[in-house]
Amino acid sequence: MSEVYFHNYELQDGVDYFLYIGELKNYGLNLFLKEALIKATGRPWDFIAVVPDIFEQYNYDNVIAINPRAKEMFLTYGCNVSCRLSASKFMRAVSSSPHVGSLAKELVARQGELFIYMYESLPDMSLTDIPGVQILGPPSEVAWRLNNKVTQYGLFRDKVPLVDHHVCQGMDDLTQTTDRLWSKWSDGIFVTCEYSAAGINSVVARSEADIRKKFGDYEATYLITRYMPHEYDPTVLGVVANEKDVYVAGVADQNIADQTRFVGSTYPSVLPEDTIARLTEYTRIVGREMAKQGYRGIFGCDYLVDPGGRILFLEVNARKQGTTLEFCCTLERTLPPGSPLLPELEYYAVTENRFPPNTVEPSARPDHIHWGTFNFKLVGEVHTGGYIPQSTHERDAFQRVATGKLKKEFLILEHIGNDFVVASGSFLGRIVALGQDRAGVAQGLEQGRKMLALTIDDQLPSVR
Repeated sequence: MSEVYFHNYELQDGVDYFLYIGELKNYGLNLFLKEALIKATGRPWDFIAVVPDIFEQYNYDNVIAINPRAKEMFLTYGCNVSCRLSASKFMRAVSSSPHVGSLAKELVARQGELFIYMYESLPDMSLTDIPGVQILGPPSEVAWRLNNKVTQYGLFRDKVPLVDHHVCQGMDDLTQTTDRLWSKWSDGIFVTCEYSAAGINSVVARSEADIRKKFGDYEATYLITRYMPHEYDPTVLGVVANEKDVYVAGVADQNIADQTRFVGSTYPSVLPEDTIARLTEYTRIVGREMAKQGYRGIFGCDYLVDPGGRILFLEVNARKQGTTLEFCCTLERTLPPGSPLLPELEYYAVTENRFPPNTVEPSARPDHIHWGTFNFKLVGEVHTGGYIPQSTHERDAFQRVATGKLKKEFLILEHIGNDFVVASGSFLGRIVALGQDRAGVAQGLEQGRKMLALTIDDQLPSVR
C-alpha cells in the first residue's frame, strides 16, 4: 500500500458504497448523491473518496489520498509537499493502485456492482475494466471528445453565437495566421490548446513573442479567438438527460484574473433578466447537441457578454463545474422540498436517460441568498507557517444564511496545513462566502483571503 499517502475508511456491514474519484473540493457533492441513491434504491449507501489532496490532517470520513508527484517532491524538500496532479495522471495513478483495485473488487463482490463517481470522466480511468464497475456519469470517451476546444467550435457552429476564431495546425500555421490578424484583432488574440482548463494552457497574446513564451509544442493543434474586452464572464450549469431534456440550474458570474485565470464565481449573476434568459436558451441548445453525441450528466457553459450586450459562446466544460456544490446548496434552499438536486438528476440521466418526474427548475434568482467563491491559487512555491482548521459544513452554512439565522458567513475550505511546501499552481485553500447581498459576500471573500495569506512563510526549506 506504499502508493497510498493516507486512508481512514471502514466498510460497514449492510451498506452499499460508491467510489468518488477526484479532488476533495467536491467531497460534499457525494453527500447529495448518497441521499439520492438511498431514495432511489431503498438501501443504505455511503461512499469512499479517492483524492489527490495532500493535507496535514483530513477532517473528512472515508478518504484515500494518492499523489505520486507529492512523494517525488518530498525527496527534494525533505518535508511534506502539497501539489496538484493533472486529472489524467491522477486517474492513471488511481487505476494502477493495488489498494484501490483490491477495494473495487471487494465492493463488487459484496454488492454485485460498483459505481464510480468522478468530477470529470476521463479515458485514463481503467477500473471500469473490472467486471461490475461502471461510471455514474457521462461516458469517458464522449466527455473527452467534447472537452476538445476545436471539436466544440465545429460542433456548435451555427447553433450559438461564437467568437471569431481559427484552427491552426502546428506552430508555423499559428504564427502565420496570427501575423495576418494582429492589425485586425488589435485588442489581442486568445490562444489555447485543444484541452485547457482554468486558463492553464492558454494566453491572451499581443505579439508572436507572447505565443512562443507560452507554447513550445510545434506540432500541436491550436484554437485562436479574437480577444474582446468585456466586463461579464457568465457561466451556466446544466444537466443533460436526453436530446430533448436539458436542465439549467442557474447562471453565475466568473471572476477572471490576468485575462485568462479563473479564480472564483459569484451568484446570482448581476446580468439583466433578458440576458439570463438568452444564456439559458443557448445552454439548452448546447446540451441538446451534446446529447446527440451520447453525453449524459452535468456540464457547464462559459460565455462573455460584450459592452453592447451581445452574448458569445466561449467553451463547454463536459464535466462538473467548480461551483456545482454551491448550486446544489442553493437549489436545496430555493426549490420545493423533495425536488431532485443535481447528483440525483445526473443519476437518472445516466441510468434511465430521463429526469425523475418531480424535477423542478429554479424559476427566478433568489433574493435572500448570495454567494461567492475564491480559489487561493499560488503562482510560485510557498512554505506554510500556520494552520486554519478545515471547515466541512458548507451545506449547513447555506441553511443558516438562507433561513435568516445569519446575515453573512464565510468558510475557509481545504487549507493545506502547517509546515508544508505548497507547489505553484496549487490551492493554498478556498473560500466560500455567503450573505443576503453582494456586499456581504465581497467582505467575506476579502477576509478569507487575508486569513489565508497570513499562513504563508517568507522562506522555503532548502532544496536537498
